[in-house]
Amino acid sequence: MTDTLSRLEATIAARKAEGDASASHTARLLAKGPEKCAEKFGEEAIEAIIEAVKGDREKLTSECADVLYHMLVMLASRDVTLADVKSELDKRDGISGLAEKASRKS
Repeated sequence: MTDTLSRLEATIAARKAEGDASASHTARLLAKGPEKCAEKFGEEAIEAIIEAVKGDREKLTSECADVLYHMLVMLASRDVTLADVKSELDKRDGISGLAEKASRKS
């Protein structure tokens, strides 16, 4: 999975660098700015939630693929990499979710 996400992240970075909105959905979305990228991520997340509640495994899988793609586009729009996110997760490794969440309140 990580290899797939890394390849997808690289493709998104290439589309961002090329910036040809007429030839790439990703470039078009990035050209609209970080706010639009975040909005689209939110829309896809809601669609995934709906499918999770409905219990349709195939549709949930498809929507979650959309969520991951749009999350990576949103991150790219703010120059945050998958490595940055992985680093944050590594910091949390071995820490109780309850303890980690409590530590953010300070």
